[in-house]
Order: sequence, then structure tokens, then C-alpha cells
Amino acid sequence: MRLKVDIIVTNGPTSTRPAKEATVTIPIVMAQDNDPVGNGFVASLARPGGNITGLATLAPELSGKQLELLKEIVPKLSRVAVFGNLTFPGSAQQLKEVQLAAKALGVKLQYLDVLDPKDIETAFREAGKERADAVLTLTNTILFSHRAQLADLAVKNRLPSMYYRREYVEDGGLMSHATSYTDLNRRAATYVDKILKGAKPGDLPVEQPTKFEFIINLKAAKQIGLMIPPNVLARADKVIK
Repeated sequence: MRLKVDIIVTNGPTSTRPAKEATVTIPIVMAQDNDPVGNGFVASLARPGGNITGLATLAPELSGKQLELLKEIVPKLSRVAVFGNLTFPGSAQQLKEVQLAAKALGVKLQYLDVLDPKDIETAFREAGKERADAVLTLTNTILFSHRAQLADLAVKNRLPSMYYRREYVEDGGLMSHATSYTDLNRRAATYVDKILKGAKPGDLPVEQPTKFEFIINLKAAKQIGLMIPPNVLARADKVIK
């Protein structure tokens, strides 16, 4: 604010919140946010109001698609451990979508809270006790910060895993079906352009994801003795060998 900038661009709620607290006049463009309404940044996606607009990562229906993909690679899938944190904005809706998909697919879910790093190993132990066939993660900053540990434990427990961001797979996880954050960052530039040309942030609707990416790590599949069907591999946007 002291620099009197024309626009502030943020990269998630942890930077959007202090920006919001600092100014009600300088336009703020969110390059990504998991739940702009739930986080209190905008009044609604269609009519943000105020000085904030941008892009939402919220696409709860993705969670259902993730479960469908797990079922394709594990045809006998009957029980899935879901790791999450329902205090995190958007997670409750994600879980609801997974539950709907599970009902349609005849899959039972075991929801496990991960509220602290120490909960990760506990969650895997509980999943093992209930004989889970796979693991699916909801949006969770703790899991994201410990994604290498998560991938190692999934291999150790021989559990196919599905994640909500590509970074998990790049760090050793099996699969991700997720919003393309690269695409969101590019689209954020169009908001900056419109605002510099005179548009008001409050009049620019918050857009939701339009581009998604499916990534498979064949090395992780080999480590747990899993064969990925050719028709699933063919649909992947990226295959890590």
C-alpha cells in the first residue's frame, strides 16, 4: 500500500487475507482460492462486490471423478480411506461429492481427520485396520506439506492413492486428477488486464476451473505391484516413468 500499487495479485487464502485486511481500495486479484465465499473474500461468485475478484479452485465434483478413476484401476475396490480436514474451506463439499460417488459405485468410505502431521501415520494405521483398498485425499494443507511422507507410507502399505494436486504425484504419489493451477495463473492475468483498463473488481465474476489434468506415476504403481489399465493410461495428461 505504501508503494501505491495499482493491483495486488495473491496466490491463495494465506496471502489474500492479509491483503484484504490491508486495503479496501486497491484491487486484489486472487490467482487461486479454494472457497472465496466461504473464506469471506467475496459476497458471491457471480457478484463479488468490494475490491476482490479472481479465480476459484473449488470444483467439488472432482472428488467424485477421482473415486471413479480409483475404481477403474482397482476393479475390486470396496473400501476407501479418505484423508481430510473438514475445518478447511471446501472440504465438506468435497467429502459430500465423494460420498455420492461412493454410493453409486458401491464403495464404502472410511473418513479420517488429519489435523496434525502426527495424524498421517495414525490415519494409515486406521486404514490398515479397516482393510482399505485405496486412499483418497481431500484438500488439506498438512497433507500437502508432507506429501513425500504420504507417498512413502502409501507405498509401504501398498495402497493405491489419489490426490488433488499434481505435486503429490511428482513427489512419489500414484495419481492426481486436479485443477490446473498453471491455467489459473494464466487466467489471472486477464483480470489484471481488465482492471487496468478500468473494470471494477466487484463487477468481475469469480471464475471456476475449466482445465483439469490427470497424472499417473508408473514408478509408484510398480512399487505397489499395480497394473494401470491401458485405457486409463491413454487418458492421462502426463505419465511419470
